[in-house]
Amino acid sequence: AERLGERARAVPLDVTDDASVAAAVRTVEAGGGLDVLVNNAGIEARGPHNEVAGAADLTADAIRTVFETNVFGTVRVTHAFLPLLRRSAAPVVVNVSSGLASLTRMSEPGHPGSAYPGVAYPASKTAVNMLTVQYAKALPELRVNAVEPGFTRTDLNGNTGTQTVEEGAEIIVRMAQVGPDGPTGGYFDQAGPLPW
Repeated sequence: AERLGERARAVPLDVTDDASVAAAVRTVEAGGGLDVLVNNAGIEARGPHNEVAGAADLTADAIRTVFETNVFGTVRVTHAFLPLLRRSAAPVVVNVSSGLASLTRMSEPGHPGSAYPGVAYPASKTAVNMLTVQYAKALPELRVNAVEPGFTRTDLNGNTGTQTVEEGAEIIVRMAQVGPDGPTGGYFDQAGPLPW
């Protein structure tokens, strides 16, 4: 938001809380409306040593917590902001996904991501990809895309990522700026479209 100056404003909210989302909608509406919604909230269930639970150790409660933020939060926020987006001349939704959401890549033994032991986070981001496809079909007046920002140093991964937040944000900013004739219903990283 800082790089875009007055053209962009970040509005903090808790995607798991209806009242927080409703307050954010009021703030944005009072500020003049909404052209771009970036669904960036994401969590991963990690242990005290930054480890993730594999399939054999995953509990329903753990995956439910991750889905509450990563999937239900995306639905909650998108649904709440949809009336404002529909008033925009060129509305865009960017859903921040992950390379770990690609079923194609995760099932390729030679792909680096296929060694990732976690289940909750990749499953939640695969669900976000499906939301992206379905929103794009249901809302043709919007450009709705999912992006894979790369292995970015954030609290999500215990700051073990290999790139900066600024590098990870590049694809988000690029897809936030697509015009009315731009792609919709896609899944992209810096290099282009990704396999589902």
